[in-house]
Amino acid sequence: MDIIHLLPDSVANQIAAGEVVQRPASVIKELMENAVDAGASTIDVLVQDAGRTSIQVIDDGKGMSETDARMAFERHATSKILHAEDLFKLHTMGFRGEALASIAAVAQVRLTTRTADQELGVRLCIEGSRFVGQEVCSCPVGANFEVSNLFFNVPARRKFLKTNQTELGNIIQDFERIALVNPSISFSLSSGGNSLMQLPAGSSLQRIVNIFGKKMGEQLLPVQVETTLVRISGFVGKPESARKKGASQYLFVNGRFMRHPRFHYAVMEAFNHLIPEGEQVPYFIFFQVDPAAIDVNIHPTKTEIKFENEQEIWSIVVAAVRDALGKFNAVPTIDFDVEGRPDIPTYQGGDRSGIRAPRVQLDVSYNPFSTHSQHRSPVRHWEKMFEGATSNEPAPLAPDTPSPAPTLFPRDMEMSSQHYQYKGQYILTAVQSGLMIVDQRRAHERILYERYLRQMQEHNAATQGLLFPELLELSPSDAAVLTAMLDDVRALGFDISSLGGSSFSIGGAPSGQDDPLSVVREMVESVKQQDGGHADALHHRLALVLARHNAIEVGEVLTPVQMENIIGDLFQCENPNLSPTGKTILTILQQEAIDKMFG
Repeated sequence: MDIIHLLPDSVANQIAAGEVVQRPASVIKELMENAVDAGASTIDVLVQDAGRTSIQVIDDGKGMSETDARMAFERHATSKILHAEDLFKLHTMGFRGEALASIAAVAQVRLTTRTADQELGVRLCIEGSRFVGQEVCSCPVGANFEVSNLFFNVPARRKFLKTNQTELGNIIQDFERIALVNPSISFSLSSGGNSLMQLPAGSSLQRIVNIFGKKMGEQLLPVQVETTLVRISGFVGKPESARKKGASQYLFVNGRFMRHPRFHYAVMEAFNHLIPEGEQVPYFIFFQVDPAAIDVNIHPTKTEIKFENEQEIWSIVVAAVRDALGKFNAVPTIDFDVEGRPDIPTYQGGDRSGIRAPRVQLDVSYNPFSTHSQHRSPVRHWEKMFEGATSNEPAPLAPDTPSPAPTLFPRDMEMSSQHYQYKGQYILTAVQSGLMIVDQRRAHERILYERYLRQMQEHNAATQGLLFPELLELSPSDAAVLTAMLDDVRALGFDISSLGGSSFSIGGAPSGQDDPLSVVREMVESVKQQDGGHADALHHRLALVLARHNAIEVGEVLTPVQMENIIGDLFQCENPNLSPTGKTILTILQQEAIDKMFG
């Protein structure tokens, strides 16, 4: 009996949707790319519930006829290519003919479209690859795609969607990528009726400023080079714009966003010895190459691209970025040019008889403790202040003084009250079983981490007002993340208020916080990297960032009192053995092992 058969189109489309439509952002990406291919000058994106309930993409492109609108939802139906050879001269974003068929297979889709040569348009309704309605209607030229109830017929896929905060962040990220590479098109993005971005048509630099703020524009240097292999344009950040994480880094080729670790390394290679190791600079690099010299048909998402002349282009990228840094004096230099500088007179010698060096008069006979001295000590009966100072008995506690907090050490452990610091990294303490070695930074991280968790739970963090409020400008995607976690950040002692759009004002910070701007940016970047949106996971991320930022550094010299406080606070923590990231805080070198070393 034959057992091999052809899958129905509806099933095949759902299988294809597993790669093409991974989340709501995938739908928006495909529809926006189709709008760009249609020659649109304005593209509007509207979402509800981060795309779960509704996604709408409206463009004023050339639109589709009634027949084309129906054919567009068939598998492998496309207007972009006709022959296999066309894959080597692509000038459009899409070409596979899978996107609309895949979207229609897992959602309820309504398309309203009209071409310029038609007086009336057409409206199609599709649910799970099944046509449920078609009618003539009046509508503007272009296309209006409405995608509702994504994954309504694949509940397992819908169940594994992330939180609205995470999904909206993915939507904004894909929206930004398409908007950056198409500055001549006007874009807008709204979520739940609230406008997130309004991007008018303009230059590449204007588009970057409109998305990432004026401060980003002030930190960029233009890059421009043209060779027979590639034409490179765009912008790279100045060395002073480097930061540890969260730098905006984008690579595009022929109008398409791409991920290319090798070219990323080329950009960073140009900054070698100019920025601290491990830090990143922002960049926006646009490549224009012969379509026949690249292959974009590797993955359905079309973000992984192979280059025919990868090594040569790598060298060109390094040279272009270095040239931009040198041309605009971004590389520190020693300046010996004094032409045109003000002439500052200096002493040329001569009679120094009128010059006298200042002198300090000292009374070497002064004794503040002598009763026979002509100078009497302002301190009376000072000897009583030091009575009992040599006694080994502890001073009695006042009646209202709380008892010391219990330690996790057993009483018979006999931990020494003397602590020693080794190479500015470890605290050494003698215990009954041997020698205890504590990593001072990890211990302090654990102490601060648990303290910040308690503050978020109890909302009792103290806030120190800033003399002048700090202005925090974020990208729209980062602003959405910060808005969602604003209450938790405030619970840590930050006084943050929204100024509208992607701007925030920091009017206060936790006591002792020296750089609130960078800390909040690190928090946003850390939360963006987490997969889940559970409250405990969010609190863990925020407390960890703040603990890492405020923990004592390796190499910092500690006083005996500071070491005693760290050891005491550590053993009041819930888990004194491991840091918040799971690394070992302390270890004990057993007495037997020490004796064996000298045996």
